Amino acid sequence: MEPLLIGDVITTAAARAPHRFAATLDDRRLTFAELAVAAEHLAKVLLGRGVRRGDRVAWWAETSLDAVPLYFATAHIGAVFTPLNPKYTDAEAAPVLDRADPAIVITDDGRGGNVVIQDLMGERAPGGVEFPEVQEDDAHVIFFTSGTTGEPKGCVLSHRTQRLRAGNGSWPLGANICMFPQFHMAGWASTLNTWLSGDEMVYVTRPDADHLLDAVERHRAYMMYCIPAVWQRILDADRTGRDLSSLRRADTGTSATTPELLAGIAEAFPDATTSIAYGSTEASLVCMLWPQDILRKPGSVGPPGPGVHVRLDGEGELWARSSHLFSGYFRNPEATAAALVDGWYRTGELAACDDEGYYSIIGRDKDLIRTGGETVAPAEVDTVLQSHPALADAAVAGIPDDTWGEVITAFVVVRDGSSIELADLRRHCEGRLAPHKHPRRLMIVPAIPRTGPTGQVQRRRLVELASTAV
Repeated sequence: MEPLLIGDVITTAAARAPHRFAATLDDRRLTFAELAVAAEHLAKVLLGRGVRRGDRVAWWAETSLDAVPLYFATAHIGAVFTPLNPKYTDAEAAPVLDRADPAIVITDDGRGGNVVIQDLMGERAPGGVEFPEVQEDDAHVIFFTSGTTGEPKGCVLSHRTQRLRAGNGSWPLGANICMFPQFHMAGWASTLNTWLSGDEMVYVTRPDADHLLDAVERHRAYMMYCIPAVWQRILDADRTGRDLSSLRRADTGTSATTPELLAGIAEAFPDATTSIAYGSTEASLVCMLWPQDILRKPGSVGPPGPGVHVRLDGEGELWARSSHLFSGYFRNPEATAAALVDGWYRTGELAACDDEGYYSIIGRDKDLIRTGGETVAPAEVDTVLQSHPALADAAVAGIPDDTWGEVITAFVVVRDGSSIELADLRRHCEGRLAPHKHPRRLMIVPAIPRTGPTGQVQRRRLVELASTAV
């Protein structure tokens, strides 16, 4: 039986549709044939530099078409593609790189690394190198997510898992617009299915309304998935004179989606259907609310996805089991054992199920903050805020928000004789934290609620404080 390998996606697409465009960013476009040639070249160059099967290849750069052949080059030689957030400071990247222990760090010209991607692309490939035999259960990618203490956790996905998540593709339907950065699992989640179908993935440099609407109009896009906050930007934008009639799928997910937002999407794109996806890097799709249920089941994330089993434990936490689960957290057996129990993945989400088998997410068992599709470990932000000289104590919590899912809110105790403004805190975070981790709201409180024995922040009480202050 033929193994399920990621490298086969590009080689078969190049054989089937060599001259069709596969990937686009701004004015640069690459065909499937061009990608296949570039991926094979990079694979040989990496082998010549001593990268071997199982080695991690770190990619620390802005969104770039060069990431695509690199993604497949690592697949060809059994190396592990490991993307990093380009907005990381050196201090934030250090624990990720320490955990990943990469054989090479590849970057663009904007940050440190072993080599710049353009130098690799222009390097002469050694002759006589042979690609190693890659197994479908080999790791191909590690996406790093934050732990509850800020310690990075590397979510390992195998070739087989990614191929199963991608499905079998179909016939070409039209371009797919990707709003997500390439260090994020969602930046690759639908790309494999797109390429299996022989379609074009259109990347944007920034997920703002103008860039996304320009991409839809210019490429006659068939599909676009955006988080609710980005859809709201699009609905607020001036769309006068634009021809957006090609869009047939306008999907969303990752955070709460209001009936008002869904109605706005339907009005703006009357020829498109909308579904709501709920999942994670570890589990891929867990539940999906179908287009016909969007208005009938407000607030729901739908029934389980195809081939997915779900259940609620005694505390109401949602567990999921499928062939799409991750392999574990890289070199972190304790975190893996806590997340994977007897083949089930513990999502950390509290859920409810109605009499038709439709699930709704009602809370989060973990401390992690989910804001605008990004996951933030609050303890990491606490540490930075607590170093501000005007503060005696500080902590953050995720406050529910219709647009962002949760908004990072700073609760601070001000030292006698001092004062503080939100702008002061955000400036203090610059250079210490990536922008998506900066607080967006501020509350001054007399004390931070903490547990007696351990002094841990009681974040649920912070959320309660915010709700009573409204």
